[in-house]
Formats: sequence, structure tokens, C-alpha cells
Amino acid sequence: MSATSAERAGARAVLRQPSVPLVLTASQIGRLPLGASPLALLLFARESVSLVVAGALVAVFTAGMAIGAPVLARAVDRRRQPPVLYGSAALSAVGYVIVSLAPGRPLVIGLGAALAGLGTPPLEACLRALWPALVPPDTVHAAYALDIALQEVIFVGGPLVTLAAVAVGGPAAGLYAAAVFQLVGVVAFVSAPAVREWRGTRVHRHWLGPLRARRLSVMVVGVVFAGAAVGSIPVVLTGYAEAAGDRSLTGWLLAAQAGGALVGGLLYTRATPGGPRRLPILAALFAAGYLPLLLAPGTAAMTALLILSGVMLPPLLTAVFVNADRLAPPGTAVEAFAWIMTAFSVGSALGAAAAGPLTHAGIRTGFLLAPLVALLAIAAMAATVHTSRSAPAAPSQE
Repeated sequence: MSATSAERAGARAVLRQPSVPLVLTASQIGRLPLGASPLALLLFARESVSLVVAGALVAVFTAGMAIGAPVLARAVDRRRQPPVLYGSAALSAVGYVIVSLAPGRPLVIGLGAALAGLGTPPLEACLRALWPALVPPDTVHAAYALDIALQEVIFVGGPLVTLAAVAVGGPAAGLYAAAVFQLVGVVAFVSAPAVREWRGTRVHRHWLGPLRARRLSVMVVGVVFAGAAVGSIPVVLTGYAEAAGDRSLTGWLLAAQAGGALVGGLLYTRATPGGPRRLPILAALFAAGYLPLLLAPGTAAMTALLILSGVMLPPLLTAVFVNADRLAPPGTAVEAFAWIMTAFSVGSALGAAAAGPLTHAGIRTGFLLAPLVALLAIAAMAATVHTSRSAPAAPSQE
């Protein structure tokens, strides 16, 4: 397939490849707990502890994911995908069960939440490491964009799955649903021949792993700032919705932003890959999307502005993953992708924490955080272009 025809076909060129529908669907199912588990933990814990404690328990789960992702990804790079995916999914399932059996016991719930987070299978990183083997070289960027766009479905569908499970089976059912979806997704993902056949590059690894590459490290810092911008918005929107007299507006407004991201990602599947110099440009467009939110207009106009603010996130992340694949030293691609996801999660948590006090001071003050930290993301992405490349570790047998 020529580059021109690949660009014209976009997502269709990716979906026509063997195994792609299977691994993409299985990955979506297995990653559904990313959108479902925080709410499931919150609803379960809230039955017996205060909202402050319940929120802290969700933070423990999130921290567990942030720590576990690069560790599990490094294990994948050194070995194979199936053993790590099966083992981590089993550990995570045990964590969910521990939580479900400990109502009113925050320390035990915290232990279970930590295990559930630590064991979250690195499906996202594993899939992105597979794309070069699954699709033609001129459609790899389209595969990244499609994957990132469809990820928005997780954050819309995950909470709905939790609410449905809780409505049918009670608070613990949300936890069991998360564990089951995760296990089913992993089993289906590993059933793909491409997953079983994938092997990491056998090299001598520096203790810093992919972060030894300076340009990659700088880019990861930029992702932290981008994550902070995104993470601040739900908190500010909660304040906006409360000021409008209807807290339930928050969910609809966030869904609008997710819809914008879905559209942006699907459109970007038709773009050319581009090089590192595209990173600061996309970061600037990403930052610009948050500036109109400072107007804090009525609900209808805010919905439209939120759709626009979501459009540039998938293109930015697609460019980040494409360049991570280029910059990561041999044998560290999966871990590099995991560090990007961890950076985004950490940034999102920091953005949410900072947005609370700012929103208390005023809705517009809260909305100001996103474009400000996005400016720092632009600076980091620009530095990624100009920082000298570190020499990758030379391959050698372990």
C-alpha cells in the first residue's frame, strides 16, 4: 500500500489488517476497568467510610497503576507478553476480591486497591508495541491515532458498566465486573497469534531503561504537563455544574469533551506521521483549545467549547507515542510506552489536586490552570526537538 492510499484510507487501512480487530477489541475490553474501577471503588468504599477516605482509596489504586505500569512493561520487554499479562491480571483480580470482602475496613480495602492497581495489565503498552508488526509501516501512525481515539470509549463506557453492575448486584458487583472484564480482555488479547509470537529485543539494559534517552525523558515531562491540563478539567467542571445548580451536568460535559477527542483521533488517522518537530505545534494547538473555556459561558456554549478542547489530545498523544517508538533504546519500547501513560496519570492527578483550591477561588481561575500548564507542555515538547539524542545502549545477549 502506498503512503498516499494509506493516508486516504486512514482507520480503514488499519482495521483491514489480520488480527487488528481482535487485539483492538480485546484491549478495549481489558482496559475497561481504567474507566470503571475508580467509580466502583468509590461507590463501594462510600458505603462504609467517609468521602475523604473513599477518595484516598481511589488515589491508592491510581498510584498502584502508576507504579506497576513501567515495572510490568519492563518485564514484558525482557520476556514475553502472555505470562506478564496473565500474572498481572490474576494479581489485580485478587486485589478486587480483597476489597469486596472488607467493607468498613479501610486499611484492608487500601491493600486490595493497591494490588488491583499494581496488577493492572499493561495492555495499552503491549498493544502499542505490537502495531509495527500488525500494520504496514506507513499506517503505524494511523493505528496509534485510532487506538488513542477509541480509548475515549473506555472513559465513557466504564462508568456506565459500573453503574449497571451496582444497580443489579450491589456495590461489590462493580468491583467484580471490573475484574471480569479485565480477565476476559486479557484472555482474548493473548489468543491472537501476533501477541504470542511477539518477542522483545534481547539487550543489556541500563537501570534507567528507556529514560536513559534524554529526548524521551524530556518528552515524558511534557506529557506530565499535558496530563495536568486534562486532569484539572473534571474538577473545575464540577464547580461549574454546581454553580449552574445541577451537579449531574459534569458527566454530560465530560462526555462532550471525550466525544471531541474521539472525533479528533479519528480525523488524525488520516494525517501523515510527521517528525519530532510536530510535537510543539500539536502541543500549542492543544493548549489553545483550553483558552476559550475561560469564558465560562452557558451550558450549550460550554458543551461546544469542551468538544473543541478535546479534539487535539489524541493527535498530541499519537505524536508522542510515534516519537517514543523512535527515541526508545532497543528493547525498551513497551516500558517507554508505559512511562508515558504513567506520566499522564501522575500529571492528571496533580492537575486535579491543584484545580480544587483554584476553582474554590473562582470558576475562571480554575479554568486558567489548563492553558498555563499546557504552555509548559509546549516548552517541554520544543525542548524534545532540540535536546541532543542520547546514544542508545548497544544490543547484547543477556
